[in-house]
Amino acid sequence: MSNEQIEQQSNPLKKYYRQPKQFVKLPSNYRFYTEGSISVPESREVAVYPMTAKDEMMFKTPDALLNGQATVDVIQSCIPAIKDAWQMPSIDCDAALMSIRMATYGTKMTVPITVPKTKIEKDLELDLQTSLGGILAAEYKDTFLWENMEIKTKPLSYAEFTKSALKSFEQARLQATVVDTKLSDEEKIAQFNVSFQKLTQLNVDMVVQTIESIRVDGQTVTDKKQIKEFVDNTSKEFFSAIMEHLEENRKRFQLAPQKVTATEEEVKQGAPETYEVPIAFDSSNFFA
Repeated sequence: MSNEQIEQQSNPLKKYYRQPKQFVKLPSNYRFYTEGSISVPESREVAVYPMTAKDEMMFKTPDALLNGQATVDVIQSCIPAIKDAWQMPSIDCDAALMSIRMATYGTKMTVPITVPKTKIEKDLELDLQTSLGGILAAEYKDTFLWENMEIKTKPLSYAEFTKSALKSFEQARLQATVVDTKLSDEEKIAQFNVSFQKLTQLNVDMVVQTIESIRVDGQTVTDKKQIKEFVDNTSKEFFSAIMEHLEENRKRFQLAPQKVTATEEEVKQGAPETYEVPIAFDSSNFFA
């Protein structure tokens, strides 16, 4: 008896398991993954399966959404080639989630919008395949020059991105709490300053994480401690230069705004004839 016959005999329903609905080449081109975190097929296109009922329920668990666990579990379920989604470069995240949504629900998606300069609310239909195409065509620029230095960067991993986002959320919540408490103005200012310093340090730490190496005077520095010491003690011009570099990369992988033509009735109520709607996906409602 063949192995296939044995498997079918053990579970006759196995041949009815979900099948891949999408095949995509992720925008990172599989750079920046740690060893063992992904199995890249020869075709360079990973298979994307539709979500199971369990996957859908994961996106309805607030705590799992907040700490990123739901996103990790669903990506690993629907894109089995990704063995450890925590190590996935953040530039692949939107492409992975969009591919999973299309595999599950199809290429169309509606998002609620308010027509500019009016109180009109309506649903806007998006073509996810077109939106995905823009992201897949983007290329991460890892190197830039500053004075006599060559700085090589990498995108944050999903784990680093989530950790940074959680810390920002906690600090923002602390600032809101300080405003609402019955503390004296002096105490509020003191606590606000502490919170602000932590947010500033968070931004610095994020930049350090993105720097892979700095080459200068014939030497290449990769030690994170030395890089952090440099970032802490260099001029603000360097910090501005690397932030500009990171922002340019972020824009390359940002979803293009949707161009909309207003109806005659909308124009009568004050809407511009054409306008753009920024598109941002939130996993808490993206799969609702």
